[in-house]
Amino acid sequence: MGGGGARDVSVPRAPSLSRWLHRGGLAASAMGALSLHWAGLGNTGSTATEGCAVGSQGTIVERRERRSTVLDAAESPLAARARSPLAESAAGDRAAPSPKMMENAVFMSFTFYSTILILKMYVVAIITGQVRLRKKAFANPEDALRNGGLQYHREDPDVERCRRAHRNDMENIFPFLFLGAIYSLLNPSPVVARIHFFIFCVGRIIHTIAYLLRLKAPMRSVAYSMAQLPCFSMALQILLATSPYW
Repeated sequence: MGGGGARDVSVPRAPSLSRWLHRGGLAASAMGALSLHWAGLGNTGSTATEGCAVGSQGTIVERRERRSTVLDAAESPLAARARSPLAESAAGDRAAPSPKMMENAVFMSFTFYSTILILKMYVVAIITGQVRLRKKAFANPEDALRNGGLQYHREDPDVERCRRAHRNDMENIFPFLFLGAIYSLLNPSPVVARIHFFIFCVGRIIHTIAYLLRLKAPMRSVAYSMAQLPCFSMALQILLATSPYW
């Protein structure tokens, strides 16, 4: 055992402390690098996801803005038309109608006196009917049969007087309505026009009273002539105003 056959047995040596520390440092640095790498990938994915979400929201907002722009462009002509002066004037006319004819002072005066004359004609018609019933003088046989018999189908002087007064009104008031309406369109002086209308109205009322009450002559003739003067005056002014267009 001593000299010839001795083996050289090598015993493994334990690694030194410095080597362990070196390996541990490498592993820690590798793990740190991996963690940073995965963290970077995660942040990149979340950033991309957030970017997609923001991009989709931006697209939706852009679409909404485009729709609102299109609607505003479509509604703007309607809104402008609604705010136009014609539309405002039309709305004002509907709310408070004010025809130009009703703003004419001469025409309003003519309307007033014409209405009085028409009412006077109604009164004369009512008086004629009442006189017929009181006198039992009927123009139609059926009315006579209803009120006593055919012997009352006759004429009466008082009824005929009322009829003549009514007929005289129609012969004079109807032309006055035409002349007065045309005269009002000539833009005459309101004072002069009122004088014309007033004289005619008063003349016709006096004429009717003189006719029905049998006043002494020449009361009825004077009233008739007085009422004709404004009619001739209006007719002359109408002819002068329209003569260039004959």
